[in-house]
Amino acid sequence: MTRYDQAHVEADPNVPLIRITRDFNATPAQLRRAHVDPELYARWVGPHDVETVIDHWDARTGGSWRFLNRRGGEEYGFHGSFHEVSDDRIVQTFTFEGWPEGVSLETLRFEDLGDGRTRLHAQSLVDSFEGRDMWLQSDMETGVNEGYAKLDALLADGTI
Repeated sequence: MTRYDQAHVEADPNVPLIRITRDFNATPAQLRRAHVDPELYARWVGPHDVETVIDHWDARTGGSWRFLNRRGGEEYGFHGSFHEVSDDRIVQTFTFEGWPEGVSLETLRFEDLGDGRTRLHAQSLVDSFEGRDMWLQSDMETGVNEGYAKLDALLADGTI
């Protein structure tokens, strides 16, 4: 079985979709908690040089969220709605406030690999190929991998 110790990012050639696959030394419940607990989420999401500040977080089916990323004197806002929050899946929208017309639909699925590891399957359906390519060219892979490295550290030290 292939192991994904780094995020495997791929673009679907037929629809404006980005898929990310990543394995973690964690149970599905730990990985879910890292995604729904606002204090934990703020500690790991994004690149190393970005501070995440939660503005609003209601991680339940029908809830919503908003957070800010701060880097130096710059600030970027993101918001969305939780459409489904269950034990093994989260479905939500994602909007970068600097490009409010570019709403994506994100689905996260936690696959129990049965050996104390969980595979995260994340996909983002963007509204256009142009939007998808903009995300891919924004160095998102670096931010995703740096964020997941922080999550690995929180899992390893027992925080989660």
